[in-house]
Amino acid sequence: MQKSLATIGLSLAAAAVLTIPASAASPVPSASVSPAQLFVAQQQSTTPTKRVAEHPEIRKAITSLERAKYALQHASHDFGGHRADALAATDKAIEQLRLALQYDKK
Repeated sequence: MQKSLATIGLSLAAAAVLTIPASAASPVPSASVSPAQLFVAQQQSTTPTKRVAEHPEIRKAITSLERAKYALQHASHDFGGHRADALAATDKAIEQLRLALQYDKK
């Protein structure tokens, strides 16, 4: 049975969340992130708040998915057309995780 590249990418991102120590996590800039947004993200990551500590697994998952997205965006080929689907699935997963964090703030 064949798995789509999106399924494999999301599985790898989930596995990375479980295996990457927090000290090794470094954000990978994507094309859609401005320098100002990176600065704010770095400031937030160096000054943890109660919210950050409440859901570290979700935040690690977002970071892993952003890394996977960056890798897909800079891949040398399109993997038989599956790269676009994988990027869309990655964007959707990141969006859902961010919505989950927003929901918890209510």
